[in-house]
Formats: sequence, structure tokens, C-alpha cells
Amino acid sequence: MLMIPAIDLKDGRCVRLRQGKMEDETVFGDNPVEVARRWVDAGARRLHMVDLNGAFEGRPVNAGAIRAVAEAFPELPIQVGGGIRDEDTVAAYLEAGVQYVIIGTKAVSAPHFVNDLCLEFPGHVIVGLDSRDGKVAIDGWSKLSNHSAIDMAMRFEQDGVEAIVFTDIGRDGMMSGVNVDSTVELAREVHIPVIASGGISNIDDVRALCGVADEGISGAITGRAIYEGTLDLAEAQRLADELCGACLLDTSDAADERPRVEVWVGAGGGG
Repeated sequence: MLMIPAIDLKDGRCVRLRQGKMEDETVFGDNPVEVARRWVDAGARRLHMVDLNGAFEGRPVNAGAIRAVAEAFPELPIQVGGGIRDEDTVAAYLEAGVQYVIIGTKAVSAPHFVNDLCLEFPGHVIVGLDSRDGKVAIDGWSKLSNHSAIDMAMRFEQDGVEAIVFTDIGRDGMMSGVNVDSTVELAREVHIPVIASGGISNIDDVRALCGVADEGISGAITGRAIYEGTLDLAEAQRLADELCGACLLDTSDAADERPRVEVWVGAGGGG
């Protein structure tokens, strides 16, 4: 199981939100490159970055900070979301050295866009489902769609996506424990790997996820816990390696010269 540290960007700074609320932020750093270096030094094998302003405004706002991190760590696979609504933005991020581009709200409003990406980048598309009470959220988590997370997971699996990221919005940034049951419920409905997100608070949550890894849980995104020190990233990855064995995700992405596109539904991951 792969542990993926998150860097959420608001006004150029590294922050964490509670339940995706822009007004409820905690600032953890003013220099995204130095924050990224902290996680690289701790052994991060992949980095998750979100342009929070972009998720709400529908256009990239913190692209400069994201480019700086990609340039500083060219061998580190980076996945980026937030405000990506067109192919020009996708191209710009890929050219900047980002290996994964996350599409969120556009995947709900124009599902054919996901299908087009799967055709253009076969084997390189991941869908992220940000869910509240079983429904997928969009526009920076500010709106709930009428779409069931499980139904959409099954639909995008048919389009040929490689994996699914599942976020429980109610637990995101709350450090109340990961929603293992809902994550497993979704994982059992598809035949592609699922990455858990939202609520991880300590090593026990990592242990709990490892206990259901054989259901198809291949990784976990962690944020507030590693910033506040209730979870040690290096220790968490060591435990995951010990309990889960070989990670279901391909961690040799940096060696793949062709960029991959990750598609997330909902603004917590992509927007």
C-alpha cells in the first residue's frame, strides 16, 4: 500500500481544510517546495497536490507553485488537481513535469471528457470520487451532485480507468479515522484498485487499511495527520510495506516517459 502525502495550496501557501471548507484552514507552510522536500526526505514515493483556489474558481491559480515543486523534484511522480477544465491546462501541467493531472468537476459535467482521456491515454486514467452521504460533490465540494459514488465508479471503470480515489468529505481534515467500511464497499463493486482518502489520523488507521488491502485498497492519501505529527509518514510506509507486501500501484512512474492522467470526481481531489 502506497502512502501519499498531500499538499493543498491556497493563495500560494500550504494549508489543510476541514471538510473542504475554505474558511476553515490551517496554514502549515509558506514555501511549497520546502514542504515537498520534507515529505521526499521522509521517503514519499508520490506527491498529491491540490490547487484549492483553482477548484473553486474553475481555473489554475497556484500553478506557479506546482511547477516549482515539479522542477525541484523531477524524479518524483506528482499528481495535481484543482481548476483543470480544459486540455490546454492539462498540456501545460504535463509540460511542466507533472506526471498526473486530476480532472474533477469537468468529469461530472461532461463525462465524455473522461472517456476521451481514456482513449488518448490508455492505462493512465484514474477517477477520484469525493463523497458526502454517498453522493459525489463538485465545485470545491460546495455542491452535491445527484450521482452515486458507486454508480460513477462502475461507469468510469467501464471507460477504462486504472484506479479510483475515494474521499469521505465528512472525515477529510477531521482526523476522526478513515471510513474503512465505505471504502471497502466501493472497492468490492469494481475490479480496479481503490485509493483511500480522508480522515487518516494515526498508525492504527494505516493498520486498519492494510487489513482490507486484499479487497483492492492499494493506497492512502494523508494530510493533516502528518502535518500535526500524529502520523509519521516514514513509519506509516514501513508498516504498509510490511503488512501489505508489494504495493498494488506502480511506483516506477518516473521511469515512464509518457505522462499519466488521473481523473478525480469532486474538488477535494481535483475540482
